[in-house]
Amino acid sequence: MIANFIQSNRIFARIVCTALMAVCTLPYANAADDGASVKPVFSDSEIKAILSHGPWPVPAPPDPTNRVSGKPAAIEFGTLLFFDQRLSGSGTKSCSSCHVPERNWTDNQRRSTGVIELDRNTPTLMNLAAGSWYGWDGAADSLWSQSLRPIVDARELAATPRHVAQVVRNDNEMSCRYRHAFGSPPSPTNDEVVLVDIAKALAAFQETLTSGRTPFDHFRDALARGASPSTTSYSEPAQRGLKIFIGKGGCTHCHAGPNFTGGEFFNTGLSRYQPLGKPDPGRPAAIRLLLESRFNLLGPYNDEVSGASAARTRKASLEQGNVGEFKVPSLRNLFLTSPYGRDGSIDTLAQVVQHYANLDPIRLHAKDGRPVKPLNLSAREQSDLVVFLESLSTFSNPWRPEEGARCD
Repeated sequence: MIANFIQSNRIFARIVCTALMAVCTLPYANAADDGASVKPVFSDSEIKAILSHGPWPVPAPPDPTNRVSGKPAAIEFGTLLFFDQRLSGSGTKSCSSCHVPERNWTDNQRRSTGVIELDRNTPTLMNLAAGSWYGWDGAADSLWSQSLRPIVDARELAATPRHVAQVVRNDNEMSCRYRHAFGSPPSPTNDEVVLVDIAKALAAFQETLTSGRTPFDHFRDALARGASPSTTSYSEPAQRGLKIFIGKGGCTHCHAGPNFTGGEFFNTGLSRYQPLGKPDPGRPAAIRLLLESRFNLLGPYNDEVSGASAARTRKASLEQGNVGEFKVPSLRNLFLTSPYGRDGSIDTLAQVVQHYANLDPIRLHAKDGRPVKPLNLSAREQSDLVVFLESLSTFSNPWRPEEGARCD
């Protein structure tokens, strides 16, 4: 586990080189084009929009559906489980095989690889606390049910409830940490209960993964204190890109709030890969899987006594969902998580911006038949937007593994 971090400097250099190439793929833009020499000026309404993206980080309350959410013993146990290859059916893979800490908890591959290559890109685990839906299609309504799914998926870790439960029961360190986290030893007979508890400990750990403060956050907080944009160290290209982001680009219709996502589902046309020649159905299929799962919040493992959190699951049953709709990802630390899109088909931020440059972001999801008005972003505007998106990232990874004392 510790050895993985030795590679971080090499990976950092590779990411920087990729970013430099990404900017170079933009069409040539003359510095005099598009008023680039004019200092950005923000109106009161624009400043209000900027302030809505913070402050950061946002404290998240414990998950009421997970009785060990926020508990130190469960977090320690979940950390141990996350890196343990014995949880997989083959004994050769762990959660960290795809969610690599120094790669911002993804793998920088087009698509995940478990027992076989999957058809979707590995999403980051950063900033998942207080979410509503998990996975690209939202097939899980809690972080703990999402944590359970890849363990037993035959394409990923390919384990069984029995296998996972026996790993915990037969290892003194594991069973000791289980007892500290849940207040009793693992059930000697109910494999499914042990499996769900394992998932809840994994969720408790993942809830602690929060990205650091970025150049944008410092700029946003300076505005909140009443500072003039011209007095900050935030670059003018980033400010121009921000102005496009909250204005002409219409980006905030999907990427809202401090985490730069509204958590909803849209078909943006960004993903191009179709496994076996078939389109990925996305949200409609996920709703069906969600409602069929005994691990959803309507099931027996929801720890919230009132059951109020299950309201969104009930509401999902009324959704129609359109083929090809996927959850809007956070833009935080986006710079570190290439390639992009549900299928990893887009290599650089510049290419992502190019994709949206001639779309109408407001009309993209509307169903009222009104004509679209393409953005027609110029090369200079695209370049500025990329600079702004890069300013939402930091190379600081606050998480580091610790060699904890043995459990007793």
